[in-house]
Amino acid sequence: MKRKEIIALFWISMGTSLFFFFAFTDEKTVENFMLNLLISFMYSFVLGVGNGLINNFLNKRFPWSEATTKRAVISIISILIANIILVYFCNYMNFVVFQKGVSTEEYFSGRYNFINWFTINIALLISTFLHAKGFMEELKKTSRKEVVEQKLIAKSANAQFESLKNQLDPHFLFNSLNVLSSLIDENPHQAQKFTASMSKIYRYVLEQKDKELVTVEDEIEFAKTYCQLLKTRFEDSVDFEFNVKEEDLRRFVVPLSLQLLLENCIKHNFATSSKPLLIKVFSENDTLCIENNLQVREQMKESAGIGLANIVQRYSLLTKKNVFIEKSEDYFKVKLPVLSEKPNIVIPVIDTEDKAYERAQKRVKEIKGFYGNLISYCIVIPFLVILNLITNPKSFWFYWPMLGWGMGVAAHGMSVFTIGKGWEEKKIREILEKENKRYGK
Repeated sequence: MKRKEIIALFWISMGTSLFFFFAFTDEKTVENFMLNLLISFMYSFVLGVGNGLINNFLNKRFPWSEATTKRAVISIISILIANIILVYFCNYMNFVVFQKGVSTEEYFSGRYNFINWFTINIALLISTFLHAKGFMEELKKTSRKEVVEQKLIAKSANAQFESLKNQLDPHFLFNSLNVLSSLIDENPHQAQKFTASMSKIYRYVLEQKDKELVTVEDEIEFAKTYCQLLKTRFEDSVDFEFNVKEEDLRRFVVPLSLQLLLENCIKHNFATSSKPLLIKVFSENDTLCIENNLQVREQMKESAGIGLANIVQRYSLLTKKNVFIEKSEDYFKVKLPVLSEKPNIVIPVIDTEDKAYERAQKRVKEIKGFYGNLISYCIVIPFLVILNLITNPKSFWFYWPMLGWGMGVAAHGMSVFTIGKGWEEKKIREILEKENKRYGK
């Protein structure tokens, strides 16, 4: 046990011994006080340390967060058996060994059954308090761990997404300047037109790069403009076909994905007027397809690996739908998922986690309220029992508040935990998962 728990037991023992010495001891002598002190220490440390050790052992072997139902069943059985044994031992030491009021035969004859039963109930209340305390400590650790993990995941995804998007500007500019450099030597007039068109396209890049998703319609319009630039350079060596369903135009794709894939088509394939490169953009089974006839270049510069890998990673952060790649001897095709809804995961995630944390805090308050009720029950009922035995030992009226309040505590526990569901799911995970699903995470 921890040092502060031992100190707490010490002061409880002192307080109990003083109470019984002044309230129930007729001869207030030093010997009687020391006897009261010895008996109080025995009950406090045997019952307190015994239950504490059981609780610590169960926390290690059967943590609340990993085996809630199993832990509850084992706790009930173990504390019942342990407290019956400990109480019989303490009462035997008290009445037979220390006070020497009865013999061993008289103690086990049934004469002290009521005292044993009463003491067992007190011990069970103490044990319930210790298990409730352990449950609350486990709850706090799990709550903090869950929320911290969710926030770290959100921040990691946010940073990763920003890093991926920041690749787009230099990548687009680098490839566009390469095209412009070639046109300056080949066709200066076309180079001027290309420069004017490139400024319009780059404006779109700047506008869309901070967005997670854009409509298919916007992306198609941008792709058509970009294809005009490619036609400016390659003329009849490259042809483009667009055949996208009307209902898909209002759906969503990752921004600049078409531009990256169009660049890949040009970069990885040769195109001549006799063997033109045909690039098709069309709809197919909830996907936007980019397909080209395969005319692989024999000698290529080492690729930076930004284009297709960038698209795949950005989709993985936004949806569970995958980017599909098909390749045969004749064609190469990339299928981009088109999304019906527009999830917004980057900026609102932190706000969502904060709201979830507030809800988790509210849930913890509800559970604290239940354990406050339970602890009050554990303190007040023994006091009423003692008061009943002192004032009117022939009439046991303490049964009524004990049963009535006990039923109320049980109903409170059922309403807080909902029998049959894991407490961890009920308190934290369910709240966070609901919030994440709402924002399409």
